[in-house]
Amino acid sequence: MKVQFYTDTPAEPAEVPGVGIRWVVGKKDGAPNFAMRVIEVQPGSNTPYHTHDFEHEVYVLEGTGVIRSPQGDQPVEPGTVVYVAPNEEHGFFNQGDGVLRFICVVPHVG
Repeated sequence: MKVQFYTDTPAEPAEVPGVGIRWVVGKKDGAPNFAMRVIEVQPGSNTPYHTHDFEHEVYVLEGTGVIRSPQGDQPVEPGTVVYVAPNEEHGFFNQGDGVLRFICVVPHVG
């Protein structure tokens, strides 16, 4: 079992400025199927609009913004849950004054 505060895992810079990612649970912890990440998007920043072959599940902890998809922008705030299907285009955009922080669970790939 692993028990820790999420900030005990350092944030790594993502592929775009203003976005950090903390890999808080993963294979190194003995998790055989999924990784849990805490993603932090600074005000005015966003994750890339992208797609990939795997699903992910999201729970918004803090901040406000939108998730963009081909169906349009959907607002997100603390307590919002999001399911992103495999190969669905998406991106998270921080439209608030503070950090947009969310948990994102993905399966191990490869």
